[in-house]
Amino acid sequence: MLSSTPRTFIGSTTFTVTGMTCGHCQRAVAEEISAVDGVESVTVDPASGTVTVTADRPVDRADIAAAVDEAGYALVP
Repeated sequence: MLSSTPRTFIGSTTFTVTGMTCGHCQRAVAEEISAVDGVESVTVDPASGTVTVTADRPVDRADIAAAVDEAGYALVP
C-alpha cells in the first residue's frame, strides 16, 4: 500500500483483488473478509476485480489483505 494511504478505514472502501474469475471466487473472498472484526458488509465484483468493504468501526487494511490472502487471492497495494 502507498505510504500516504491510511492504515485503517471506516465507512466504505474499495479494493482491487487479483485472480477472481467466478462465483466461487466471489463467495470465498466475501466469506473471509466478512469474518474480519468491524466489517459490516462486503460486495465482491469478480468481473471488475473489486471488493467494496463497509466497516462500522476502524478496520486495519492489513486484516483485509490477510483475509483476501486466506481466500487464495491477492490484494493489489
